Parts: sequence; C-alpha cells; structure tokens
Amino acid sequence: MQVSVESGDGLQRTLKVQVPSEQVDGKVDEKLREMRGQVRLQGFRPGKVPMKVVEKRYGPQVRSEVLDEVVRTTYSEALEQESLRPAGTPDIQPLTVEPGKDLEYEARFEVIPDIEVEGIESIELERPAVDVEAADVDRILDRLRRQHAEYTEVERAAAEGDRVTIDFDGRVDGEEFEGNQGEDVEVTLGDGQMPGPFEEALTGMQAGDQKTIRYTFPDGFPDTTIAGREAEFAVTMKKVEAPELPEADEAFAETLGIEGGVEALRTRIAESLERERDQAVRSRIKEQVMNALVERHEVTLPRTLVDQEIEQVREQTLEQMRQAGAAGDDPDLPADRFEEEAQRRVKLGLLVNEVVRANSIEIDPERMQSALQRIAAGYEQPQQVMQHYLQNQEAMQSLQLQVMEDQVVDWVLERASVVEKPMSLDALTSGVEDEDSTETKNGQESE
Repeated sequence: MQVSVESGDGLQRTLKVQVPSEQVDGKVDEKLREMRGQVRLQGFRPGKVPMKVVEKRYGPQVRSEVLDEVVRTTYSEALEQESLRPAGTPDIQPLTVEPGKDLEYEARFEVIPDIEVEGIESIELERPAVDVEAADVDRILDRLRRQHAEYTEVERAAAEGDRVTIDFDGRVDGEEFEGNQGEDVEVTLGDGQMPGPFEEALTGMQAGDQKTIRYTFPDGFPDTTIAGREAEFAVTMKKVEAPELPEADEAFAETLGIEGGVEALRTRIAESLERERDQAVRSRIKEQVMNALVERHEVTLPRTLVDQEIEQVREQTLEQMRQAGAAGDDPDLPADRFEEEAQRRVKLGLLVNEVVRANSIEIDPERMQSALQRIAAGYEQPQQVMQHYLQNQEAMQSLQLQVMEDQVVDWVLERASVVEKPMSLDALTSGVEDEDSTETKNGQESE
C-alpha cells in the first residue's frame, strides 16, 4: 500500500492511497469461490456451478463489497501510518477501481489541530464555601407549608403569597401569538409561575380590576416570532384568595410521609439542601474550569465540527420550542445565530479531549455507575431507567462524556490555585452574589 498526504488550506488534508491489484482481486476470487459452494442454479448440481457463471452473475456485486471493505481497512491503516486524526467523516473519491489495476482513491477531510494545554498551574479558581443554616431550612419549610396551604377568597388588593385568578389576552403589535390567551388562570404571586414583572403588575389589583400589562419577551425566548418584542396583555382580575398555612407540626410532617415529627422533617430538608449545595458547588467550579480552558487557549477549529455542532444546537432549539408549545411549521433558524455557541462547544470539546489524551485519563467505572444511579434515582422506576441507558449507546456516550468532563475538572483542580469564597446558600443556588461574599477568604488556598 502506498500513501501520500497533501495539505490544503488550514486543516484540510487529502490522503491518497494506492492498493495493489492482487490484494483486491485476490479477495474477490476468494469470496466468489466461497459462494460457488453455496450457489444453486437451475441446470447445475449444488457446488458444481462453473466459476465463469458465478463470476458473471455475482462478480460485480462481490467486487463492490470487497472494494468497500478494502477502502475502510486501508483508510484506517493509512491514518495510523501518517499519524492523522480526521475531524468528521471523510469525503472519499475512487480514482481507479478496474479489475487488474491497482485500486486508487483519495480521501479529503479536516484534521484535529495540534493543541497543547498549558498554564493550568496559573489558573485561579473560587470554591464557594457554603454552610446550610437554620434559616435555609426555615425557608424550605415555609415553602412546603405554602404548597399545602388552603385558600380563602378575600375582598382586598392582591399581595405576595396570594393566589389570584385572572383572564388575559396578549398581543404583539396587535397580532395574536401562541399562548396569548388564558381564562381562569390561577397564579400564586411570588412563586415564579409567570415572569417577575408580570406578577409584580398583578400585585395590588382587586377582583374586578382590569389592567394593561406591558411585557418584553427575552431575546432567547423559544418562540422566535416574539423573542425580544414587547407584548400588551389585557388582564382582568377575577378573584383574590389569601393562604392559610398549615402548622409545622407532627401532623404536617406525616402528610409529607416523614415519621418523627418536625425535627425529622427539618433533618430531611437539611440533608436535601446539602446535596443541592454540593451539586451547585461542583457546577460552579466546573464552569470556572471550562471557562479558563477556553479563554487561555487559541485553537484553530475544524469547520466540519463547527457545522455539525450548529445543526445539533439548532435541533435542540427547535425541540425546546416544540416543548414550549410553539405551533405551526418549524421556523427557519439561520446558522449564524448559533455560530458563537457552536464554536465554543467545539473548542471546549477539543481541549477536554486533549487533556484526556495527553494525560491518559481513562473513564472511571465507579463514577459511571454512581452517575447512572444518581440519574435513575430521580425516576419512579429507576431500574428501567438504568436499563434504558445500558441498552442505548447514544445515551451512554452522553453520560460517559459528562463523567469524563468531571474527571478533567478534578485533574485541573489538582494543579490549579483554589481559594474558598464564603457565600450564602441562596446566593449559590440563585447565582446572585451576596454583598458580603464578594471578598474571598485570605490564606485558604486548596492544595
């Protein structure tokens, strides 16, 4: 086998491969002879069909199959021989395929760029230092009580915590849009069922009041026809109900399936908050690590991978729009809308892969098992969920990627400079920093 490589613009490569004719023709003859013993044709005894007849009838099909097999095999061998790492599927064009002549073909593709991940020791990371306080438990306990509240209609202005019943009719530039109308819609003020500005405008209204509420949809709103545009909602307040919260006592704990009274309930809440804290801390650190990798390295990106990622992000966006209730045909989402996000994803993926490759990091089976159990635990039938992952290659690959990213984060943490940053649990989970947590503790670097 003869191999040559030509470099094109940027990461473009053309791999030319020449395979001796006897390697191809020999395989064709071998397969035809195997077939001869199995072929059954009228007028011939089994296994006695002349080779010329077998060649005439099955030769083209067998040769095509052999050519595909030889190209796949020699392409992989040529990549290994030339130490090439292609980005994506190659464009393979045959040049010579006639019997008796050497097989020649060329494969065009982009290669994975050479990357050197460096400067990890100079990365500075902040690890949130968060204690679960009694006030945090009180907040969740109050939320549980509100969720089990009984409501009584009142004749006064609506306040936070009240449940109101409204009708609304929204328009954007006078035109209707998907989900623009609602009748007898119940909204508990302060629970975030509707956007904050909308709920604030409802506060202070009484039964029978009417109001026009203006609200601008965010730029990233799933329905692109109204994203970033202002809507006017004609709202009628039909009813205001005040909550009566249950007492935090043993009976309330039992309604939640907790034995042992309020203290057992508070313990269960604290344990749940600690798990939530640990996950949030991990998420914060991972975000910092990934941002640091992206910001500190310049990488030439294969256009092939960026285009593939654009299509994936586009499909994810369309699926979110469908789940949000967007009606009609899928909108035409331009590729440049997703260019920046796709480039970042590809760049991060290349950097993570290079850390894994250069440092021989292997997937940890125990972490895979723990991750799978953690996901399954969130469903009513965890065994079925675990079985789904074990039988679904795409789902398992996605989970493996998450676990491998976590292992890369740990690898960076062992080498970077890490300082503790005190903050409240609310600041950690909401993403809004406390005023008194903007300064990091001195002298608490993690080794």
